[in-house]
Amino acid sequence: MKIKKGDNVIVIAGSNKGKKGKVLKAIPSENKVVVEGVNMRKKAHKAKNKGDKSQILEIAMPIHVSNVAKKD
Repeated sequence: MKIKKGDNVIVIAGSNKGKKGKVLKAIPSENKVVVEGVNMRKKAHKAKNKGDKSQILEIAMPIHVSNVAKKD
């Protein structure tokens, strides 16, 4: 895998095609990367303590490394 954490990439395939971002995390064992602002999913976070609030978080999910290209 030639793409590392911190690289600037552009998405070349999928529903996020054309988006640009920075690699936040590389997962070489699964050939996936997490790109900032790409493939966002909503996840419900339940309050654990009495004073906390429940909230919906947006998390960047991994995409396959073949769907991104290094941007110079």
